[in-house]
Amino acid sequence: MPTLPWTEPNAAEPGAEALVMASRLEVRSLRQVPGFLRASMSLWRQARRSPGAWGLGLRAEPLRRTFWTVSAWSGEKAVRAYARAEPHASTMCRKRTVVRESTFVFWNVPAEDLPIEWDEVERRIAAERERRAAAPAAA
Repeated sequence: MPTLPWTEPNAAEPGAEALVMASRLEVRSLRQVPGFLRASMSLWRQARRSPGAWGLGLRAEPLRRTFWTVSAWSGEKAVRAYARAEPHASTMCRKRTVVRESTFVFWNVPAEDLPIEWDEVERRIAAERERRAAAPAAA
């Protein structure tokens, strides 16, 4: 299961703006990959059922211990409701200790620009990681 393609569980409103959330999560060891993958699938199913979810995708790179997500939402309220709901809330608490590194980015796009391509996700994640790496040097 390297990639779950973009899925649109709810129709975006015509002319609306989507809030996009993308993440890159790297687990500490290969033996943690199967459990993290199971948890990721559970959260992906939850997101598909969540009000305000306009699109989502998941990509796993098991041998690199890396998981990528991208989702588009009707707004911040919808993202926060998903994050606070179960199983997301308890899963994130449990899995926090196995994550070596995480990067999250948010941006807005017109709904007609959906779906978001993986190269755009990678570009934005890389820029955020570079920004964080440079931040201590600038301080």
